Amino acid sequence: MLANGRVHPNGIVHAPAAAEIETRTPVIRVTDLVKDYSRGTNVVHALRAVTLQVQAGEFVTVMGPSGSGKSTFMNLVGCLDRPTSGSFLLDGVDVPSLSRSQLADLRNHKLGFIFQGFNLLPRMDALDNVMLPMVYAGVPGSVRRVRGLAALDAVGLAERAHHRPNEMSGGQQQRVAIARALVNAPSLILADEPTGNLDSRTSVEIMAILQRLNRAGATIVLVTHEPDIATYSSRTVAFKDGTLLSDQPNRRIVLASETLAEWPAEEDAA
Repeated sequence: MLANGRVHPNGIVHAPAAAEIETRTPVIRVTDLVKDYSRGTNVVHALRAVTLQVQAGEFVTVMGPSGSGKSTFMNLVGCLDRPTSGSFLLDGVDVPSLSRSQLADLRNHKLGFIFQGFNLLPRMDALDNVMLPMVYAGVPGSVRRVRGLAALDAVGLAERAHHRPNEMSGGQQQRVAIARALVNAPSLILADEPTGNLDSRTSVEIMAILQRLNRAGATIVLVTHEPDIATYSSRTVAFKDGTLLSDQPNRRIVLASETLAEWPAEEDAA
């Protein structure tokens, strides 16, 4: 078990106390973050001096229309791109100063990714897909299997460990993707439209899993276009024209487990 309140593949730890969170280094600290792209003779200002912090144990939704800068922000936070200027600390690490190999190592150890399209390898079963990040991290095979099975069990898919993606529903595939994201006990889980390819009920089921992981201490940043999905998080950040338009706590967090409990019986059977 980890002492810092993060998700550990061998079990789910309890979220740290609020006072404890406040004394810690933010998981994300960006200051005056700028990202410009050159398009011929034109310069696109994708991000304009964005300053933002995400504390350990938060569940933050990122929203905004196409071209607002939210995807650029997520790419920078996910260490998939470099800022033009500004400061970015990930769990206290100065990201812009890192080499390409150091960035890859940071991504593998401190970040867990969940994508709209699941991004599972079709020739691998669920367990092998979940264990893949640990292969890159150099975790021994016997440990990979134990942690992989524990992660699948955490998302309710232990019995599907040896099913391939084409043998699972979309919701089951996304659960495998969540297990893969948490298996290395990352500092931060980044979810990019994780419910975008799912029906309404399955979307709520996925949000119930993410809420449970968050209550156990996971720090989650989730991009969505759907306002109802944002109601399951504790805070919503909105971008527009490359700037941070608003940053508001969610004063009425909807519990996905309660939504599922109230689901009409006829839809349960569908």
